[in-house]
Amino acid sequence: MTPRNCRRAIFILTIAVLLAPLCWAQTGREFHWSGKLAPEKIVEIKNINGTIDAQMTGGDQVEVTAQKIGPHADEVKIEVVPHADGVTICAIYSGGLFGGSGSCEPGERWHANNTHGDRTKVNFTVRLPENLRFAGQSVNGDVKAQDMGRFVRASTVNGSVRVSTKAWAELSSVNGSIEASMGRADWTGILKISTVNGSVKLEMPGNINADVRFRSVNGRLNTDFPLSVSGSLGGRKVEGRIGNGGRELVVETVNGNVELKRESI
Repeated sequence: MTPRNCRRAIFILTIAVLLAPLCWAQTGREFHWSGKLAPEKIVEIKNINGTIDAQMTGGDQVEVTAQKIGPHADEVKIEVVPHADGVTICAIYSGGLFGGSGSCEPGERWHANNTHGDRTKVNFTVRLPENLRFAGQSVNGDVKAQDMGRFVRASTVNGSVRVSTKAWAELSSVNGSIEASMGRADWTGILKISTVNGSVKLEMPGNINADVRFRSVNGRLNTDFPLSVSGSLGGRKVEGRIGNGGRELVVETVNGNVELKRESI
């Protein structure tokens, strides 16, 4: 076997190990995908109009279902893209009258072209093992991820974000509130939680060490943690330190209050 063919065989075998066994089916208004991923890989869902609801489940199987609702449901396709880091599943809207959605690619990039006029919704339900990461991204719809075991990234434009995880989470909305419970505070660098029109409520572990930056135009910061503050708690900008500091926690909202709560035991 030549070196080139050998590398190709290794790549194919690697993908097979990460994703096998798997199966998926798609009819006009329903979609189902199931498979197994290696520990620490990511399950990524990208949506346009509709909710994303993820929960941890026992076992080692990932289950993703989607219900398409609305006048153009048959025209919306669900695309599955396996890759070295896990699997990405997207709701793909056709061109037609309202324009189309972007291509399905791993990572944070996701563009919707004029699909706001389409009343068709896709509601995703995801069940995944504790040892996998999760990312949920929508344009118009709530994103929820409950009882996760690893890192979570959740974002939406018009909708709320609700997350609980044993690890930590990166969260954002534009028009919607954010609620999150995080079991660990061992991220590296900067962790950002942001919304424009909405409140933010974070429950963090009691042993957190972080430098906190809070910004708001119309809102206040309320915290359970002793916070060495530079600025006013009633002002538009607060910079402070929890514990020994080190890693950064940035919380931003334009219209809304921020609550930083200590993890309940």
